[in-house]
Amino acid sequence: MSAVSPGVLGTTGIETQEILKGIVDHVKPKLVIVIDALASKSIERISSTVQIADTGIVPGAGVGNTRKELSEQSLGVPVVAVGIPTVVDLATITDDCLDLFITKLQEEAKSNEYLNSLKEQDNYEEIKEALVPNGYNMIVTPKEIDDLIENMSSVVARGINFAM
Repeated sequence: MSAVSPGVLGTTGIETQEILKGIVDHVKPKLVIVIDALASKSIERISSTVQIADTGIVPGAGVGNTRKELSEQSLGVPVVAVGIPTVVDLATITDDCLDLFITKLQEEAKSNEYLNSLKEQDNYEEIKEALVPNGYNMIVTPKEIDDLIENMSSVVARGINFAM
């Protein structure tokens, strides 16, 4: 069992997929486990869920900065991807906040058909269409992200250790 932290393209100048492909070709592992941060569609999922898939992962895809995929097809060995939501975009925050705000208004008003219909809709795409052209395409992370990452890395590390 080996571990490597390949860094990001902006720091290394090398695609993560190219780094891992070189390692896989040389070391010839039976399996690669890749761990990455994810962009979430819900503020409630930040650092509270773990996504595991055997189909690989495309780093940066969740924030519109798609890199080369890390999968069995690209690396030549089975890939297990572990992802932890650590960021959300501004449209997600706005949509979640609108839902919370509408719920509060509904509780106070007891009944309002317009608010009920707004609450039932997924307003993400409309909000995104309003924000992005105005330059408000932000990716946001909680202020305590360092502590959250440390906690989640411990959870993931223990899981991998138990599995091995």
